[in-house]
Amino acid sequence: MDSAACPPGRALVRAPGPRLAEAIVTHAARRPVDVELAARQHEAYIAALRAAGWRVRAVPPADDQPDAVFVEDALVVCGDLAIVGRSGAPGRRGETAGAERAARELGLRIERIKEPGTLDGGDVLQVGGTVYVGRGERTNEEGICQLAHLLGGRKVVPVDVRGCLHLKSAMTALPDGGLIGVPEMVDTAVLPCLRVAREPEGAHVVVLGPDHVLMAASAPRTAARLAADGLRVTSVDISEFEALDGCVTCLSVLVP
Repeated sequence: MDSAACPPGRALVRAPGPRLAEAIVTHAARRPVDVELAARQHEAYIAALRAAGWRVRAVPPADDQPDAVFVEDALVVCGDLAIVGRSGAPGRRGETAGAERAARELGLRIERIKEPGTLDGGDVLQVGGTVYVGRGERTNEEGICQLAHLLGGRKVVPVDVRGCLHLKSAMTALPDGGLIGVPEMVDTAVLPCLRVAREPEGAHVVVLGPDHVLMAASAPRTAARLAADGLRVTSVDISEFEALDGCVTCLSVLVP
């Protein structure tokens, strides 16, 4: 869940499994993935969440699912509601059971995206009362319509994406609610404004607190710019996940 001013709450994460190197690669150039290094990077990612005050809760492992570490795609959390996604990649649909179980254990209400709808959580960006939803390879029009119905009065804005896997591969939000991203990858006509990230990886921001963000170490110029603007920036190396089209937002579901 994205929020511009929420205090730290709980963070759902799922450890990378032994088949991580077999994960789907759509836009990155396929290269060997060091699974042991990925495990260490994931531990450092969790440490960064904990250092910022988030209480980390592990989602049950799904070792037969190579992409399961990207837990954000399985679940969208809005208030006390958890919406279980239905990925446009059929091979990823086995990841949702453990995420749903973790959401139930947190006391969240459960709803689901149903066939023929498809929706990945990585396509859902919540900014205040507005929910931007990427329409592309993993999320279709029917999935967006079902999400809008489940969210009731929230304003849902579909955003066409291109050249990337998810909406949050192309843009995210800063603590003040301002959008940051890569304009070539999204339909900017439906956005109020979009601050241009200084490198593509700079489009990926996790809001950890009112003036604190988490970013990938691969975006030093964007991090420096945000720090100069007064934000506290924590950078983590997630190179092995970036090799699999992943980014910092993919690796957790924040539940304020």
